[in-house]
Amino acid sequence: MTVPRIIGLVGWSGAGKTTLLTRLIPALVARGLRVATLKHAHHAFDVDQPGKDSHRHRAAGAGEVIVSSARRWVQIHEVADGAEPGLADLLRKLSPCDLALVEGFKREAHAKIEVHRAANGRPPLHPDDPRIVGIASDTAFPQAGIPVVDLDDIAGLADLVLARAEALDATLDRLGRPHGAAE
Repeated sequence: MTVPRIIGLVGWSGAGKTTLLTRLIPALVARGLRVATLKHAHHAFDVDQPGKDSHRHRAAGAGEVIVSSARRWVQIHEVADGAEPGLADLLRKLSPCDLALVEGFKREAHAKIEVHRAANGRPPLHPDDPRIVGIASDTAFPQAGIPVVDLDDIAGLADLVLARAEALDATLDRLGRPHGAAE
């Protein structure tokens, strides 16, 4: 791949999105792709640990902290009571990659694959979302009008992801201006 592409995995809580992603990523990496992920959290979360210097910096009032080592770096940005950044804003922060996999952000207008598990007891999302371009499920959806792969068919899911992922620029155009941009 030469143009960065994006696709999301969406579904109700408990459908197995994270588990499926952790099985899908190695299959895509084995095909020679540089994969990035972006996950939405509906709750407060923290990647920092109390007692660490970076946590102490934040507790002292730093609005942004970067921690760097020879193996990795991380940037922690405090939003506080400000607006949560939108998907487009976050996608623009990604380093160069071949494919960005987005977990969550189900109400955004990017290409998505629905993860649906019958035991979850929730209705499918695809009938009400035209941006869902495929389904990974343990249930057949013969009337869906979009490709359906079994949750355990990781190679088939990888093929579907690569076939249905959209160019990052097209996705950014559809998602609109960055938050806070002038009209």
